[in-house]
Amino acid sequence: MKILRIIARLNVGGPARHVVWLTEQLNNEEFESVLIAGTVPKGEENMNYVAERHGVHPLFVEEMSRELSPKDLISLLKIFREIRRQKPDIIHTHTAKAGTVGRTAALLYKLLTPSARRVRVVHTFHGHVFHSYYGKLKTSIFIAIEKFLARLATDKIIVISPQQFREIHEDVRIGKRGQFEIVPLGIDVAAFDGSDEQRAQFRDEIGVRADEILVGFVGRLTEIKDISLYLQVAALAHQKSQSKKLRFAVIGDGHLRDRLEGEARALGIGDSMLFLGNRIDIDSVYAGLDIVALTSLNEGTPLSLIEAMAARRPVISTVVGGVRDLLGDVAEERDGFRVCERGIGVGSRSPDDYTKGLLYLAENERLRESLAGKGREFVEAEYSKERLVHDIAQLYRNLTATN
Repeated sequence: MKILRIIARLNVGGPARHVVWLTEQLNNEEFESVLIAGTVPKGEENMNYVAERHGVHPLFVEEMSRELSPKDLISLLKIFREIRRQKPDIIHTHTAKAGTVGRTAALLYKLLTPSARRVRVVHTFHGHVFHSYYGKLKTSIFIAIEKFLARLATDKIIVISPQQFREIHEDVRIGKRGQFEIVPLGIDVAAFDGSDEQRAQFRDEIGVRADEILVGFVGRLTEIKDISLYLQVAALAHQKSQSKKLRFAVIGDGHLRDRLEGEARALGIGDSMLFLGNRIDIDSVYAGLDIVALTSLNEGTPLSLIEAMAARRPVISTVVGGVRDLLGDVAEERDGFRVCERGIGVGSRSPDDYTKGLLYLAENERLRESLAGKGREFVEAEYSKERLVHDIAQLYRNLTATN
């Protein structure tokens, strides 16, 4: 079975790892997989090295990137030609731009090549841009495009959490119920079994003492992550903390870095907020952290929280998108936040509420240990790489069996 997988860019983040793993694993006696990827724009770091490590050699379409551009027409033509050359059984697109260009190319291929009408088209929403990204007009245009593509150019739509299904299908009314499959992300869980030695080395490198509690944000420095809120929380926590042993770090890079470093200085935490940039030793990073924090405005299913749970690190996050599915049921309502099965959830965007939740977690070692253990059990059961590959392979078999 020939699979042609398309993603807009292999930038730092979960989707890049996701498509590389699937391309690597679905190359065997049953499947042949080819990956098409666009380019990473300036200001973002690429993850081509992940593809190289896994023996995946993408076909790069230089003109395809994240933002809308006249070059999208060139991308469309190149992908159309590649589809004709590859003659796939399944075309699987990932992320919004690749989903638009790739599915349009697939539709043209089917219309212009009668023998190709048996090709099945799959699209995965790793997140969505239907709120908190753009203004009302631009958002409505994107929704209209997705409705058109779902109706005329897509056989299966994959979402990565129940909450994402509710937002995309039930709230925005994209696609039919029967088109959807919920397939959670997958990671190499064992890769996050960090050692005490890794923890000590990482903390020594960045100057954090063994008795300090290190809180970390892990991810791209983009607007949707609302890292400004994280900085405000860090400043408040320093003022309110009883022990004064809290330290904060930002692990990741992006076009907002200079601005965020300026905000940290303005808040008086310029010296104590560690901006560490992108790290390829992510297992050591999680080993060195004590708490992982996320302040996003919108999420599909955040990889940083899944990785933190795999590394047995307690998490705190704004409750957006698929985050609520990761945190689980509410165990206890507190003033401004909720203690859930597998983490702390903050329902508002109030720095004060978030700080209350963070300090409650930082000052309660038994709670941190409990959440860490439950998080690891959950990820092992629901988010293994092996489960992801099995689920996608079975979906492909089911699709082609109906031809």
